[in-house]
Amino acid sequence: MSKRAEGMVLVINSGSSSIKYQLVDPDSGVVAAAGVVERIGEDDGGIEHRADGSTTERRERIADHAAGLRLIFDTFAATGHDLVREGVRAVGHRVVHGGEVFYRPTLIDDDVVAAISELAALAPLHNPANVAGIESARALLPGVPQVAVFDTAFFHGLPAAAKTYAIDAKVAAAHGIRKYGFHGTSHEYVSGCAADFLGRDPAELNQIVFHLGNGASASAIRGGRPIDTSMGLTPLEGLVMGTRSGDLDPGIVAHLARSAHLDIDAIDTLLNRDSGIKGLSGVNDFRELRRLIDGGDEAARLAYDVYIHRLRRYLGAYLIDLGGVDAITFTGGVGENSPQVRADALAGLGAFGIEVDPAANTAENRAARRISPPGAPVAVLVVPTNEELAIARAARHVVDG
Repeated sequence: MSKRAEGMVLVINSGSSSIKYQLVDPDSGVVAAAGVVERIGEDDGGIEHRADGSTTERRERIADHAAGLRLIFDTFAATGHDLVREGVRAVGHRVVHGGEVFYRPTLIDDDVVAAISELAALAPLHNPANVAGIESARALLPGVPQVAVFDTAFFHGLPAAAKTYAIDAKVAAAHGIRKYGFHGTSHEYVSGCAADFLGRDPAELNQIVFHLGNGASASAIRGGRPIDTSMGLTPLEGLVMGTRSGDLDPGIVAHLARSAHLDIDAIDTLLNRDSGIKGLSGVNDFRELRRLIDGGDEAARLAYDVYIHRLRRYLGAYLIDLGGVDAITFTGGVGENSPQVRADALAGLGAFGIEVDPAANTAENRAARRISPPGAPVAVLVVPTNEELAIARAARHVVDG
């Protein structure tokens, strides 16, 4: 086996029309190769593969996820990592929804694949694609252990009062309706990194984590365990997101059905794909939103204000839930890269010991860092997330027993 592949974990995040992947050393965190297959099922599909400081691109029609995985493996072989011949220590798969069944990283067998498939009703856009990636990887690497790591696992043990919806209990039980939460791998990883950065035991800390990207979520973490999170039965609940509405009056669904004559699929598409920042401003990229705001676009300004309003509402709720906070951490594409969002989300909260140092907040820095003033009672941090490394370590842990 090549020294470059020995002990490494291949991490696969198989989405509805794309496959993201990394070959990573779970001990050092060094990424040997990474890339993405995009536009699966479309004529203009392709792969972008990065390894050894260079990028390989190839454009072609990719019929399905099996073809996408084969293209990934062919590209690995062409760039010096023949994964089929050399093997890897394990394959770690991101799986979005574990339901009540899966709440820890799990070694994959036929029964596990079947159970993940059965959970598709709870995540129809995600779990079928996750299964497609799993089945393809198992076929290509039949002798390599494969591990499923679930987005919902970190939030499995939420307190009953936090995870229970106030609907008919029998209906909820029959259909698996409860708050599951998502982005759990990121929230767990980032909260652990925040504790390490502060030199504190996680068991001593009250933390609020904002994972802000195209999808966005918040969590309240006490003593290393979450006590609440913003996403719910699905990733639609909670914060305003790139294309998702987040919280809204559930009566809106019935109103749209009666007044706009939309069927349930059209409403689902509206709330998941055509709402949020995009629905309010016409764009879902935060950089473009900022350019529109700077140009005086009132719709873009309103979209941003609604976004910040929702962030602050969850911050206030979690401050009360926790009874005070030691650290507030921002992560994700927006959380890590938008000083304006961080400053506005925490503006005017000095009475609560929460402040942002303008110079530290706007400094060019990609590492974990503190952006609160020296001596501030609450540490405000920016911590880059690394879900792939977390999945790789979880997979290695399962395989090594």
